[in-house]
Amino acid sequence: MKLNLEKINGFSVLTVNEERIDAHNSGELKEYLLQLIDKGDIQIIVLLANVRFIDSSGLGALLSGNKQVAAKSGKFVLCAIQQQVMSMFELTRLNRVFEIYADLNDAFNTEN
Repeated sequence: MKLNLEKINGFSVLTVNEERIDAHNSGELKEYLLQLIDKGDIQIIVLLANVRFIDSSGLGALLSGNKQVAAKSGKFVLCAIQQQVMSMFELTRLNRVFEIYADLNDAFNTEN
């Protein structure tokens, strides 16, 4: 899985450079997120602008990261989600679970 990590404004910004997050690569994403959190990174923004498809295993990987960050009182944010991917979040009602922003600027300008 092609991932790019940058430190910006105190956040770990993880860009997913894949068109799909599915059963073939979601385990890798989950493992990467958990390693990041174990190292103490608990202010995470996941940039999903390049992702055009996500399935339940991809959603599960993101949920796992969100849960681990919440347990450490951190912040786990998703941003730049394409409409067809957002439809999956809405269908599963996970748009109510995650903090989701239109772009990085919106994500940086949130309180908490």
